[in-house]
Amino acid sequence: MQTGNGNPTMKDVAREAGVALGTVSKVVNGIPVGEPYKEKVEAAVKKLNYRVNNYAKGLKSSQTYIIQVIVPNLVNPFFATLVHYIYRELARRGYKMLLGETDSDPEMEQESVFLAEQQKVDGIICLSYNPKLQAPEKVPLISIDRYFGARIPCVSCDNYGGGRLAAEMLVENGCRNLAFLRIGSSLTNEPNKRKDGFVNGCEGLGVPYTMKIVDDYTPYAEFEKFLQEHYHGGKLDFDGIFCVTDSLAYQIVGTLKEMKVRVPEDVQVIGFDGIRQFGDMDYFCSTIVQPVEEMAEQCVQMVLEKDAAKKPALVCLPVRYAKGGTTRV
Repeated sequence: MQTGNGNPTMKDVAREAGVALGTVSKVVNGIPVGEPYKEKVEAAVKKLNYRVNNYAKGLKSSQTYIIQVIVPNLVNPFFATLVHYIYRELARRGYKMLLGETDSDPEMEQESVFLAEQQKVDGIICLSYNPKLQAPEKVPLISIDRYFGARIPCVSCDNYGGGRLAAEMLVENGCRNLAFLRIGSSLTNEPNKRKDGFVNGCEGLGVPYTMKIVDDYTPYAEFEKFLQEHYHGGKLDFDGIFCVTDSLAYQIVGTLKEMKVRVPEDVQVIGFDGIRQFGDMDYFCSTIVQPVEEMAEQCVQMVLEKDAAKKPALVCLPVRYAKGGTTRV
């Protein structure tokens, strides 16, 4: 039996479940109760199609239960996957997501942060390209891949370890002369450590390497020119290539095929990110896989943590290697 105009209330749920109103409140707010009580409440919620009124809930707690998520774009599969897992983790905790897409424009990023503050969201998760990003004073902000200082916690993967792992896997697969290709932001950020790890791996293993590093918005033709300059007598000067992203690796493999260079027979290629075709199928290339789901969970956990002292300045999560057809093993 329901009261009022047909919209079930907590009292209706309590009556249906045969429990106290306080027990219902604890269950819908994620506060632990005995399992038998929890099962009764959840069954009643489902039967009555009860929905938590987050607006009323927010008025009582001075919260909106909304987290702003800011990313450069949703065209890049890595960003899209990251947003998917953040959304899923927020929903699991009873929060909504407000999405801001900035097209890597620093001014749009700052505007998104100011807008989020005005809308009084409970927190911000941001992947920023703005080195001068101003974080709000009263709204917690978690940065992804960009370290702004101890006051703004950063979540990333072990980029340095991933770069070293790429070098080790290429050598383990028989490569003896390597190349590193990078296009990306000139900012000081965590992904730049991929190069340092790769160099350390090559030097530790005693293998020579060549580097081609360009900034964002440089035409891809620069890489085509680089490959042609190192192509002699039907062969490349190197037999292993590490690309800073899977996107770049995918393009490089395409160019190599046009040059009649066989992958992985003549040259082996490893990317970075762990992007899959259609989101959950084969990898686009052999790759260093970022733990995207774990990164999303860590971001949500940290942005919702009330005690700032419990938030580490930098969290680096482990990566792994996955074969994707552009290496022999």
